[in-house]
Amino acid sequence: MHTETMSPGSSPARPADDLDRPGPHVLVVLGATGDLARRKLFPALFRLWQLDLLPHEFRIVCSGREAPDTSDTFVATIQAALELHRGTVIDPAGWREFAERISFVATSEDGGTELGRAVSAAVEELGRDAACLYYLAVPPSATESVVRMIGGFGVNESAKVVLEKPFGTDLESARKLNATLHEVFDERQIYRIDHFLGKEAVQNILALRFANGLFASVWNHRHVCYVQIDVPEELDIQGRAGFMESTGTFRDMISTHLFQLLGFVALDPPSRLEAEFLNQEITKVFRSFRPLDPDRVVFGQYEGYRDEAGVDTSSTVETFVAMEVYVDDWRWIGVPFYLRTGKALAESRRTITIGFKQPPLKVFPGDVDDACNELILELTDDPRVFTDVRSKVPGPRLTLGRARMRVDLIEAFPGAEPLEAYERLLLDVMRGDPTLFISTEQVELLWQLCDPLLRDPPKPRTYPRGSWGPSEALRIPGESGWRLPDS
Repeated sequence: MHTETMSPGSSPARPADDLDRPGPHVLVVLGATGDLARRKLFPALFRLWQLDLLPHEFRIVCSGREAPDTSDTFVATIQAALELHRGTVIDPAGWREFAERISFVATSEDGGTELGRAVSAAVEELGRDAACLYYLAVPPSATESVVRMIGGFGVNESAKVVLEKPFGTDLESARKLNATLHEVFDERQIYRIDHFLGKEAVQNILALRFANGLFASVWNHRHVCYVQIDVPEELDIQGRAGFMESTGTFRDMISTHLFQLLGFVALDPPSRLEAEFLNQEITKVFRSFRPLDPDRVVFGQYEGYRDEAGVDTSSTVETFVAMEVYVDDWRWIGVPFYLRTGKALAESRRTITIGFKQPPLKVFPGDVDDACNELILELTDDPRVFTDVRSKVPGPRLTLGRARMRVDLIEAFPGAEPLEAYERLLLDVMRGDPTLFISTEQVELLWQLCDPLLRDPPKPRTYPRGSWGPSEALRIPGESGWRLPDS
């Protein structure tokens, strides 16, 4: 589909001064020597700085138990990680200007006294109006102790805390973690990050649904026959045996990423596209989930998983999940949502497929087939939307074939400056915008849904590396089958 764009959507990004630039911030990165900080946080912060979107005044106070020899040594490792991440050599002068705002303080057994002093000194340097943003890039087992340590610093109402998933491992642990958080922070200060929600393509679901009459009027059970949310991964566990053995794919992907995507697909129109109203509608979806049917859930484990270093030789941890979910409300009653994700599969994709019901009467001779029309959303960094439709085949006869209409969102907006997920979400935290973050109530609702299944999980079925999962999972969607691999 050829797409022409009109102002203001096609105009380049406005200068940062015209936007809601955050005020002075002290960014405190806990777990700064870890993989997440190197691969995601520092590249995101550096690019925001390059785009002139960070506060005019900011400091980055880093901490971790594995202390480098000096702060300069730590900064050098960050520079090396950035060059590896970006695939290019960073301009030395530009890097020095950014790097001079970074410091490192080791966290020891003293309860973080030295770190607390460093944070207080940075706040004093920037002024009393400076806000503290605490990013917890730490293992889940350390989250509660780190939150209590931060509480000892004397947190004020302008402070914010960012947490990575998983947000507990079941309802009981989630409630315990939330209680600890609320001892130190108010709910409005807590940002539970799910990087899927920061992706341009995911946010575009809202634009497609609510800004286009073409979709808004048919996004319901009267016109939709199924929804598929498919996030296969070609990579295996990549040496992360400890994480997989303690978490599993259901907790890692289904109870977080895929259910959040389902919330965006299924929510009713909010009265305004603001955090309060959007979260209300997503919460309503989570409240409307039908209890999970264990007979419609398939767990899998790829061949050779038990041979991975650090994996129990008799492990029953799932590396694959496929399942059927229902949302029992007036919009979606009777429409199955099919979810699939796993490791060591045929390819890596992030695809949402909406299947639409057939017209009530066939009038064309020799119709192509009985397959539904499908709207496909590719949730990549180069997001695409396309629709498979029936169309007349050029020629003297009125015969039908399958054709594809396509919108490439990067090509459609050539002057735009898209942000990577962590870049967008970090900027939102600094601006105090919780729209794309997960609330305490949502976390606990999802664990209420998941707990019964996880207490008595299905036995994992073995599947070959490079396949699409166990044969039992291939049958979950019935005759329509899975959209992936592309048909």
